Amino acid sequence: MEELTPDKATTALVTGGGGFLGHAICKLLRTRGLAVRSFSRQAYSELDDLGVDCICGNLADKDAISSACNGCDVVFHVAAKAGVWGKYEDYYVPNVVGTANIISACRAHSVPRLVYTSSPSVVFNNKPIEGQNESLPYADKKRSNYSQTKAIAEKLVLTANGPALKTIAIRPHLIWGPRDNHIVPRLIAQAKAGKLRIVGDGRNKVDTIYIDNAADAHLLAAEALQTNGDAAGRAFFVSQDEPIAIADIVNGILRAANLPPVTKRIPFTAARIVGMLCEAWYYLLRLQSEPPMTRFVAEQLAKPHWFDISAARTELGYTPRVSITDGLRRLEDWLTTHECQI
Repeated sequence: MEELTPDKATTALVTGGGGFLGHAICKLLRTRGLAVRSFSRQAYSELDDLGVDCICGNLADKDAISSACNGCDVVFHVAAKAGVWGKYEDYYVPNVVGTANIISACRAHSVPRLVYTSSPSVVFNNKPIEGQNESLPYADKKRSNYSQTKAIAEKLVLTANGPALKTIAIRPHLIWGPRDNHIVPRLIAQAKAGKLRIVGDGRNKVDTIYIDNAADAHLLAAEALQTNGDAAGRAFFVSQDEPIAIADIVNGILRAANLPPVTKRIPFTAARIVGMLCEAWYYLLRLQSEPPMTRFVAEQLAKPHWFDISAARTELGYTPRVSITDGLRRLEDWLTTHECQI
């Protein structure tokens, strides 16, 4: 693949540049010498230190998005509202309306390439997924407001593909690593509180993706839109390509945090009932925080879900350069010096 370099793309915009994945993409772009803008709800000193031009705004603000896209050669639309709980409207506005605004701004300012961060959850249909590829259909039933709105947004992006604006969607699966603000801190907090459980027997295989590999995949996608016409208008699963038992990856992260392995388990049926009760309780009390368990989370934790990433290897030239073993070692090093941030 032809490398994304300053003479190939003068300015890159990363929405959600202050987030976990967005920051990694910004950092990688800067190492290539590219001018980078970040569009986020707030300013981030870490991005300032990288030499990133930080623009504050809301994805629902069409004018702010339009201004941020003006003069860009490629847009990485990473920002989204994630989670498994909350009102549909709270997900729809940033994830769907925000994506529509990005597409509109790209067209208005003749931005030639748009790389969209999607999610494998758009195809999760409450069934095991073992080695299947992008031919999997979108889920026919709503499993979460997040997955539903991400599916709508992905369709918008891929439908927008054409000669003037080439688009692509990347579906990274369970991103983790240093600076993680979701999976790693949640596991550590629950383990320290004695509340962590393996749902089911823990032998169901899942595939994940280390943060640097996820960032690599996004830049490779942008490069593919320059050089490979077959990649445009498509979605691609990306992962470590190392499916392992979920108990092993959970305990690997705990080991990196110098914590003992989780040994307590809860049957899937019991976890799903707990999730249903938590949902009802939170709904009745109108609680905004995320429940400790939901039916969707129970299903995700108990069932295998890993994908065939052959398309990403072939069309994008993607190969995970950081293995799970090396990633856990890097995570351990980071946690040793950043434990106060978890």
